[in-house]
Amino acid sequence: MDEATNNVAEKNEKSMKAALYKTVWRWHFYAGIIFAPFLIILAVTGSIYLFKPQIEQVIYKDYYEVNPQGEKISASAQIEEVKRLHPDAVVTQYRLGESEDRSSEVGIISNDESLTVFIDPYTGKSLGELNNDDRIMDRIEEFHGELMAGTIGDRIVELAACWAIVLIVTGLFLWFPRKKKDLSGVLFPRLTKGKKIFRRDMHAVPAFWITAGMLFLIMTGLPWSGLWGSQFQTIVTNTGEGYPPSVWIGNAPTSNVKTKEIADVPWAAENLEVPKSEVEGYVPISIDDVVDVANRVGMHPSYTVIFPNGKEGVFTLSAFPPKAQDEATIHIDQYSGAVLADYRYDNYGVMGKIIAWGITLHKGTQFGLINQLISLAICLGIIFVVVSGFYLWWKRKPKHSLGAPKAISMKKMKLFLLLMIGLGILFPLVGLSLIVVFLVDWLIIKRIPKVRMFFNA
Repeated sequence: MDEATNNVAEKNEKSMKAALYKTVWRWHFYAGIIFAPFLIILAVTGSIYLFKPQIEQVIYKDYYEVNPQGEKISASAQIEEVKRLHPDAVVTQYRLGESEDRSSEVGIISNDESLTVFIDPYTGKSLGELNNDDRIMDRIEEFHGELMAGTIGDRIVELAACWAIVLIVTGLFLWFPRKKKDLSGVLFPRLTKGKKIFRRDMHAVPAFWITAGMLFLIMTGLPWSGLWGSQFQTIVTNTGEGYPPSVWIGNAPTSNVKTKEIADVPWAAENLEVPKSEVEGYVPISIDDVVDVANRVGMHPSYTVIFPNGKEGVFTLSAFPPKAQDEATIHIDQYSGAVLADYRYDNYGVMGKIIAWGITLHKGTQFGLINQLISLAICLGIIFVVVSGFYLWWKRKPKHSLGAPKAISMKKMKLFLLLMIGLGILFPLVGLSLIVVFLVDWLIIKRIPKVRMFFNA
């Protein structure tokens, strides 16, 4: 009797393990079929964007490079030359060249177009101008972040990134060795076990090796996303890990405008409220005075000056350099020249510093070329794993079916269901998509025989 009971229990346990494996495999399968193409897009565009400095240096060489000769002329004289060329334009920003052989940049709005005029700081002559909408790497970045489709594209990219985490979790479960006595098929592919085994290993083994890097790129990219990133940024700010009150010099600001609304600034400074300039009794300072302040407070030479918007606006200095520890955001009263806020990497909370490093590592700038090459290897690995996964599916797929693993009743998979609910709570778009999946499954797939057969449901 005891032996019979043990046999039944053992069979039930094996049945549950088999059912769990099939369930995980099914979710991994569908997540891959639906979202893997977007991962290829992200990997390809990300690979290109990693080398933005080198690519732009080649494309815009005639705009960027100047021949150092004597002393540089003042910032105000450079801007006057731009105003002479574009008398009706509104100057919006000024960027000092970060090296002696780098041109200055003056941002303007002319005829409802956003332009950048490149100035030789030694001669004061224009080297040419670019429409900001035509910058190639900016378009690559836009495609990478939102598929060039605005808010909808941003949500799709965020959803794909979040579901990539589901792919990683389920993939690790399927990869995990259970009865293996050696590392073949686990850490390196089996070359003598036939084509089917080789195809499986060429997907699973490389996927394991890039898992950590892929997860890192996903988690460091999510802070930029529109939904999850905004909520995460609010939490970081409200918990004191965003900007501390000590960055303010004097009274706290009364403006409700956030710095990200007026300037491109480091992530940790995006929610920093913009202070107001004290208007009464003052005459606006010149751009030369602003540059003097920047030099006095030790801004990184890659900084950009954003001009005030309106009478109560301020000069905003934003340094978003290659290394996280050089980041800085400063607001200056446009009349008195007083520094109203000075927010730097050292002011960040622990989470703010982690995110700052994550972003520069994600972009490939923190450690220069070695950073770029490691990130490129991860991106190429993602492309290979996705392509090998599609090839594996294509070779296994029956003629008249999608080839998905057979559906298992979720009633038997309570633990897995709880895991998916947890991921849905942590990543709201995943939760929303899960609801859509269950509704489609219940209302359509389960009710139409041919569809049910096609999806193996």
